[in-house]
Amino acid sequence: MKNILIPTDFSENAWNAIKYGLALYKKIHCNFHLIHVHPIVAFAGGEAAMYASQELMERNLLKESSKKLEKILIDIEHLPFNTKHTFHTSVFYGFFTDHIKQQVEDNNIDLIIMGTKGASGLQAVSMGSNTGNVITKVKCAVLAIPEDAEYRRPKEIALPTDYQMGYDIKVLEDVKDLSLINNSAVRILYAAKIGAELTNEQLKNKKFLDNYFKDVEHSFHTVTGNKLESVVQCFTESRDIDLIAMVAKNLNFLERILFRPTVEKISYHTKVPFLVLHEK
Repeated sequence: MKNILIPTDFSENAWNAIKYGLALYKKIHCNFHLIHVHPIVAFAGGEAAMYASQELMERNLLKESSKKLEKILIDIEHLPFNTKHTFHTSVFYGFFTDHIKQQVEDNNIDLIIMGTKGASGLQAVSMGSNTGNVITKVKCAVLAIPEDAEYRRPKEIALPTDYQMGYDIKVLEDVKDLSLINNSAVRILYAAKIGAELTNEQLKNKKFLDNYFKDVEHSFHTVTGNKLESVVQCFTESRDIDLIAMVAKNLNFLERILFRPTVEKISYHTKVPFLVLHEK
């Protein structure tokens, strides 16, 4: 039984992430934990009145959010019926990342699914503050679903790597599980610099990946280029990649794709889901 956490802010973007997650894991038994965290609202007023009014306001906000979550459960009933999925709802008031961390611990969460909203200009490569905080501060796999992503069976999963680090088997479980569940092929991508050759350590790590994915269709690909973002984009578009997976251990490698401060036209951010893996 897989435990999946899906935070929602009741937007279309969040609903898209819910639909995507249900479809992606339609073949296996899952506990879906749907939660809403209402951010802390600044309150002006006298001290005594403030505490009383704050408590009442929190209660009303949580009650309203609970009704919205119930509406989502009704909407889910209109999706293709799935007896393998069970749902739990919770509402909270406070700091988003803190509640996500607590939910991961309390419910033994295996995966967090979140929607990400695209934008133009500088924000085009931004994952959004909540998603970014969860990816960097919560030790749990995160599947980020762009607002324009439409579910289709992931035939090919890209796994960019620099072969610089050894992989923990537990870290790669989510990629292997997805490939087995959906009969997906794993395409392992190395962004090579001109004239560079793999070191003995890199060759060792590559061999490990080859052995680990021996039970699923997989292949190794080398694309030469100085900019990792451009290499990943070229590979993603040329092969029509359905999902990109990356290990968060190498945050510098990850940030160059997800949180790059300079503007690059990275179109896959708006349509290709991104799975960020953490050491368990």
